[in-house]
Amino acid sequence: MNIKSGNIDEYISKYSAEVQKKLEQMRAIIRKAAPDAEETISYSMPAFRQKNILVYFAAFKNHIGLYPTASGVENFKHELNDYNWSKGAIQFPYDKPLPFDLISRIVKFRVSEIESKSKK
Repeated sequence: MNIKSGNIDEYISKYSAEVQKKLEQMRAIIRKAAPDAEETISYSMPAFRQKNILVYFAAFKNHIGLYPTASGVENFKHELNDYNWSKGAIQFPYDKPLPFDLISRIVKFRVSEIESKSKK
């Protein structure tokens, strides 16, 4: 579903209550792991930016997609056996709880990656 939105609240509001709950959980995990990041919409998806985009996330028919860039997936691929994933995306199915700790560590990795690049 391609939903044009101006902000993350608007994006989330367009989904069912069940999907909204998962999207709000994802948002809260990311916000806690990257407290200095700014919320935005990019490529029609919710995203968090801290100098650069840290991660995107989006709702789909059967899952929430997390897009932590290729490096975010590569550095955690050994922990992704329970999920469908590709070079830059991870799919978290609606019928399973979100892996709070894993998502948090991926986001913190992206924060540290962006911070270290900006110091160079």
